[in-house]
Amino acid sequence: MPPLDDAWLVVIDPQRIFADPTSEWGSPMFDDALAPIKSLRSSFGAGRTIVTRWVPGSERPGSWGPYFERWSFADRPATDPVFDLVTPAAGWSNRGSVDCSTFGKWGEPLTRITGPTPTVVLAGVSTDCCVISTALPAADDGATVVVAADACAGSTQDNHEAALQVMALYSPQIEIATSAAVLSSR
Repeated sequence: MPPLDDAWLVVIDPQRIFADPTSEWGSPMFDDALAPIKSLRSSFGAGRTIVTRWVPGSERPGSWGPYFERWSFADRPATDPVFDLVTPAAGWSNRGSVDCSTFGKWGEPLTRITGPTPTVVLAGVSTDCCVISTALPAADDGATVVVAADACAGSTQDNHEAALQVMALYSPQIEIATSAAVLSSR
């Protein structure tokens, strides 16, 4: 495990659309991931925690057109309450949320906060979509990434484990750990 003294916690998309079991995108693992996320957030504090939100963009370039045709229930204004953070996530960061209309959250809005080659601990939802889509470009960009596996929620348990297995292939740029291991390294 890399040193985590100056690491950032990035909590990816803790939103109602992913937490609600009746949502087509609801993760059955969301509630189980909340306790580890809260423990990590307590350790990192509001000043070293970044919370992201996925919001639909107003543009539908390329493959986004067919994507929103397939998932038309999510084609709503970014201000729709389904895109709100879950209640426990309110106040996790003193920066508000970093909103992106892409699966991956790595890019200028995050690096403006973290610097160009930080160490980041990723948590959130969904492991097999937005977490992996953030981890891979972050590692490509030179960031050191630790994925807190039990603080992530997949679309299914099998998809969660498959995404963790793929990300583990990128060691030492991406390390998979438990939230307890992250906490003991701080």
